[in-house]
Amino acid sequence: MSRGTNVAARRRVLLCCWLVVGGVLLWRAVDLQLMQAGEWRAEAERQHRTTGAIPAARGMIMDRAGIPVALSHETFQVSVAPHEVRDTTRTVELLVDALGILPARAWAPFETSRRWVPLQGRYPPGVRDALAGVRGVYVERELRRFYPHGELLRGVLGAVVDGHGAGGVEQAFEETLEGVPGTEILARDSQGRPIPGETWVVEPPRSGGQVVLTLDADLQEIAHYALQQALDQTGARGGDVLVTDPRSGEILAMASLKDGAQTHLGALNSPYEPGSILKPFTVATLLSTGRATLADSVDTGNGQWHRAGRTITDVHSPGHTDLAHALQVSSNVGIAKLADRLTPAEQYEGLRDFGLGAPTGIDLPGEVAGSLRRPQRWSAQSPASLAIGYEVGVTPLQMAMAYGALANGGTLMEPRIIREVRDAAGRTVRAFEPRAVRRVVSADVAREVTEALVGAVEDGTGGRARLSTFQVAGKSGTSRAHVGGVYERGAYYASFAGFFPAEDPQLVVFVKLDRPQGEYYGGATAAPVTRATMEAILATHAPPLDRRALAALARRQAIPAAMAADLEGASRQVTGPVERVALQENGGVAASNSHFATRSDAGVVSVSQVGGWGEREFALPDLRGSTPRRAARQLHGLGLVVEWTGPEDVRATEPPAGAPVTPGDTIRLLGPPGRPGSPGAPSHE
Repeated sequence: MSRGTNVAARRRVLLCCWLVVGGVLLWRAVDLQLMQAGEWRAEAERQHRTTGAIPAARGMIMDRAGIPVALSHETFQVSVAPHEVRDTTRTVELLVDALGILPARAWAPFETSRRWVPLQGRYPPGVRDALAGVRGVYVERELRRFYPHGELLRGVLGAVVDGHGAGGVEQAFEETLEGVPGTEILARDSQGRPIPGETWVVEPPRSGGQVVLTLDADLQEIAHYALQQALDQTGARGGDVLVTDPRSGEILAMASLKDGAQTHLGALNSPYEPGSILKPFTVATLLSTGRATLADSVDTGNGQWHRAGRTITDVHSPGHTDLAHALQVSSNVGIAKLADRLTPAEQYEGLRDFGLGAPTGIDLPGEVAGSLRRPQRWSAQSPASLAIGYEVGVTPLQMAMAYGALANGGTLMEPRIIREVRDAAGRTVRAFEPRAVRRVVSADVAREVTEALVGAVEDGTGGRARLSTFQVAGKSGTSRAHVGGVYERGAYYASFAGFFPAEDPQLVVFVKLDRPQGEYYGGATAAPVTRATMEAILATHAPPLDRRALAALARRQAIPAAMAADLEGASRQVTGPVERVALQENGGVAASNSHFATRSDAGVVSVSQVGGWGEREFALPDLRGSTPRRAARQLHGLGLVVEWTGPEDVRATEPPAGAPVTPGDTIRLLGPPGRPGSPGAPSHE
């Protein structure tokens, strides 16, 4: 074969190879561009776009008057991409004006080589509009849980951790409050990082529903600060105060403190041996079973009774007395001797019917049942111990509800802390109605025990809970504290439960103090807290009381006409929530969220002088330099309403110092320029 023929053959082979390669490339191109086009487009979209969740605003929690106590607070984070900014000077000026920051902070992102610089801090919604369209500046929305009353209700409310409720109402009503997250598509750069501002909302989020509590924020303030004052005065480690409506079972205030912790909820989860405060239930069981009457006599001897190898003693022996008087003076010997008439089954069922040893059913997590052993597990000493409040573990909530049964005529109510649940638009989807658990005793028995408890306050161990206006029925208790089944030397629980007005009870107030120092008896330490709480509630502008019923009772009991008229007039007023303050026992003031009532020399709360009810003009004092809490106390003492929103010291007031004001006027406490001052110390979660 000639050389020319070989060259031609090689050329034909090479051409065939190129044709094959070209055909393969053409087929591959057709396959990619036509056959697999949709698949690769989807992959490209997946690499450069991602789907994200838009957090939903958590639903609001409100008190019974509609005052928000927990809500989602919308804030914004501002970030700068320096390499995208064209006019640096103008951008810095906009940041300074919109964010209220120093120029040095606004220049900082441009003095670094970083491509993305978040500015420190969180900013209000207004910055979104102020910085909209500014090239290189990105504003991102965040939701944070906000508690306007700070730590005041945190034990009841719980908290939000990692977007989910933890404890309290936040946990119990998680499904209602959490809302439904939305969906968005975010653009990503070549390294997979989200590109700020490049987002598209696919499905908007739906806000959570609302929960309305039975709690009254103003009464909660009163209870909290009355308790705090008691801890300061007695040196107690902790304590609890509950205010309930015995007719409906609604909890109006629930304050618990322990070792300085305000998130403690001992009212539900810290059972204790109640001591003498349990004696009214023993007496009610004696009356209900027909084993005794209040007139039955008992000989307490020298104040000692030996029973089953144990000696029961009285602090002060009443000698030969009747059951009513034995209850009023809290005779251990008298109550235990007469309780010996009950069979173990009767005694056990009587206490159990009052709700002891069983959960109350409150809509909060963490409640404990306490302890009440069945008669089969009793010792020979158990009947006498149970009669006077030992060998039984109760929670403050159980005791408050049990006293509510005596107050309302003999029916144990289920405690309610939730009034209703609403959807995001505020429409009621579920209302929680009062629910009676059982009838414990007859109305006649409840009335007889109430009359004896009035005597306990008027002439017995509860004298320091006595009001000068309305009769109070109540009982004190003092019991030894124990840890791990062993009684702690020199450690006691002091408690007092009272309800008023005794003739037609509207409120039950229960107080328990943990290990008060010095004078530790319940009548000396817990009873004054009950009295201060009741007086402060009576003095408030719009308490959850039937003022007309109180006014009618005041007239029947010959209470001064001016007070009766003020009570009736107040019942006709339509007032919104106001800041309130509780009275101290010595006639001063305990920092609370209330109007002050004033006292006469005799220590009587004069309702006619309560802020907003009497019209007396005076000059507004100069409060500059005061802490907001101290300023609020002083203004409340003058019957004025206070507004605040931040923690800074007071720099000015609206109206200014020296301006003429009258009780009921609203005064704003102002902090540094542009930042109003507040003693509320709100917290974020």
